[in-house]
Amino acid sequence: MRLVWFVANIATPSRFQRFWTKRQAESTVMCKELRTRVLRLGPRAFNGPLLEGVCPEVYPSNLLGGNLHKYWKSMQATQSARGNQTTNPADTESILETTVQALKEGQVVAVPTDTIYGLACLAQNSEAVGKVYDIKGRHSGKPLAICVGEVEDVYKCCKVTVPEALLRDLLPGPVTLVMERSDKLNQDLNPFTSLVGVRIPDHAFIRQLSQMCGEPLALTSANVTSHTSTVAVHEFQELWSRLAVVVDGGPIGDQTPQSRLGSTVVDLSATGKYCIIRPGCALSPTVTLLEERYGLIRWNRNWDGGD
Repeated sequence: MRLVWFVANIATPSRFQRFWTKRQAESTVMCKELRTRVLRLGPRAFNGPLLEGVCPEVYPSNLLGGNLHKYWKSMQATQSARGNQTTNPADTESILETTVQALKEGQVVAVPTDTIYGLACLAQNSEAVGKVYDIKGRHSGKPLAICVGEVEDVYKCCKVTVPEALLRDLLPGPVTLVMERSDKLNQDLNPFTSLVGVRIPDHAFIRQLSQMCGEPLALTSANVTSHTSTVAVHEFQELWSRLAVVVDGGPIGDQTPQSRLGSTVVDLSATGKYCIIRPGCALSPTVTLLEERYGLIRWNRNWDGGD
């Protein structure tokens, strides 16, 4: 019966032509909606990596001086002295506004961080979070971290039990801190765990992006699950067609395996203790700070932070 209806109502030349024209028009609109915008920041526009080609893991812990953030900033000053350029503020503002608009529309974007490239969406948007899992081919039981712009924002998303000074010693920086999640955080984000990893990358673009959105970003590495993390936008080009915006901040690090380690993930959910979930690129200075400055005791627990 359906076949008869199709032949009678569509398969005549004039009706079929109108039918096909309509489908083409709908497809064209869809392609326009999904068209990826690749926006390039100026050379070394925003912070980091802090010293070209180097992760902090390669530096002796005695250079830390008790404050990982100050340490990273000192390395940035060295980089700046080498004559690195900055982005035109007007261009930067335009890129930020375009990226914010895409996020507010529930889209997924790719952005540079201080360690590797990441995929981001609004953490409070359940549909957008689902898109991130689909794009990466990520198992639904693996959690996503969140990204905020300032230390004060951590308290809105997490139940913080460590001293604020500890947060400020580690953040901004190449560290993800895992804590008990706030009740205000989207319940569809990592519904299988009471914990959440929070980042403040030492990269001004993504920090400003989070602040302009006025809410946390869900953040994960810009690669298909189980594939190598990416330090240049061309390395995840197969994902571009599924992203609204790709912000090209240039190469991160020196493209060696060491530069692809991502952030050091630390569980601080147990009072007086810490657990390294992923060593990442800042393991030694992070451990030194937690043990020598704050007297935390290292322990082990199973928690799959994913990639």
